[in-house]
Amino acid sequence: MYRFLLTPRWLALHVVVLLVIPAFVFLGRWQFGRYEERSTASDRTSSNLAAAPVPLAELTGVGRAVPDGEKYRAVTARGTFDATHEWLVRRRVQNQQVGFYVVTPLKTGDGAVLVNRGWVPAGTDADGTPTVPAAPIGEVTVTGRLRPAETEESTGIADRAGLPPQQILLINDATLGAGLPYRLYGGFVELSRQEPAAASAPEPVPEPDAGNGGGLNLAYGVQWWMFIGIAIGGWLLLIRREARDLRAAEESKRESAQSVAH
Repeated sequence: MYRFLLTPRWLALHVVVLLVIPAFVFLGRWQFGRYEERSTASDRTSSNLAAAPVPLAELTGVGRAVPDGEKYRAVTARGTFDATHEWLVRRRVQNQQVGFYVVTPLKTGDGAVLVNRGWVPAGTDADGTPTVPAAPIGEVTVTGRLRPAETEESTGIADRAGLPPQQILLINDATLGAGLPYRLYGGFVELSRQEPAAASAPEPVPEPDAGNGGGLNLAYGVQWWMFIGIAIGGWLLLIRREARDLRAAEESKRESAQSVAH
């Protein structure tokens, strides 16, 4: 009855099913892996955002990279802003509007740290200089979120030369520090509070969204593995239906033969 399973048509179907099952297993495992990665990153981000501020020097130092695990940790630093070496970071979106981040070095006792003072909207000319509130004069204490240096790989932003003076695309201490008369701490600080407060300042950068912990990846992983059951179930259903149809055809032939004989 089941000899039809060895016909070319059915052999082709067996091969398809045997290829689909491991593919679905791989895709499901990949989605579960992404779920674990994003859940870990989301938990770490939430924990770092909730942590009490610590001095900048506890997490990074002059010429040192910021560990990825310290991303978004609240830090404090005291010093004076160097407005003569201020940069505008292009193509930054806030309030659904393209604008610039304003990055100013804060000189401390043993170097300086790049501080993202906030966001300003672009003017009518994309290559022009927008109106930027001046950095405060005198000693200040800043509190903000520590960020690793931006790279093309971490941001997806392609860096390029030929920009207007003091305009950049990436906040990278290694690149920007090359032209400064002092050494920079690794990474940069995303300003959230300043003492004394400035009379006028760029719009603060919003706190990052910790995300949903990869919930969608978990759902996709379950979905791919459900497809395995659907594929196997559909395969078995087709076999049973084919066998049933062949059995019915044989019974019909027998009944026809018996009718002719009588």
